[in-house]
Amino acid sequence: MKPLSRSFYLRPTLQVAQELLGKYFIRRVGKNLLIGKIVEVEAYRSNDPASHSFRGKTNRNSVMFCEGGHLYVYFTYGMHFCANIVTGRKGIGEAVLIRAVEPLVGIEVMKKNRFPNLQSHNHQSLINFTNGPAKFCQAFGIARQENGLDLLDSEISITDGERIPSKLIKRSSRIGIQQGVEKRWRFFIAGNSWVSK
Repeated sequence: MKPLSRSFYLRPTLQVAQELLGKYFIRRVGKNLLIGKIVEVEAYRSNDPASHSFRGKTNRNSVMFCEGGHLYVYFTYGMHFCANIVTGRKGIGEAVLIRAVEPLVGIEVMKKNRFPNLQSHNHQSLINFTNGPAKFCQAFGIARQENGLDLLDSEISITDGERIPSKLIKRSSRIGIQQGVEKRWRFFIAGNSWVSK
C-alpha cells in the first residue's frame, strides 16, 4: 500500500488523469481504513476556461498551484465538497477532479457518513455511496480541513490498484460546466456501476 511517487503526479495532466483510473484512493480515519477504486475523473488545465486556475492564483485555488501530489478540496453550491489531485510542477495550476470511486474497504463507515439512518444496504444503494464527486467526498469524510494535504505524507494517499485495459478507458466532455465544453477531458471505466450518471 505504498503511495504513488511524486513523479507520477508531475507528468502531463491528461496522462495522469487517465492513469488514475484503477488506482486506489486510501483514507485512514483513526482505526478505520477506507479504500475506493478510482473509476471516473475529469482533467482541468491552466489554459482551460472551466478551470479554477484559469484567471490566476487566489486564496481559494492556491493549493492548485502546489507541486503535483497534493489534494485540492473546494466547496461548491454552498453545500458540497469536491476533491482534486494536483498535477504538474509548482506554479502551473492544474488538477484532476475525482468524480467517482468504487468502494472496496470501510463500506460501513462510508454508509454512516452518507446515510446515518440507513439500517442496511443492497448493491443498488451501495452504488449511490460514491457515484459522484460530492458523494465521494462525503463518504470518505473529505472537507475543508483536507485541502492541501500531501498525498505522499498524510492520512490520505493513492496507491497502485488495478490495471485497466485501454479498451475500457473511455472519454467524453466534462459534466456541469459552461465553458470548455468541447474538451473531452472526462475519463471513466466503461461498464463500471459507480461511474456517475
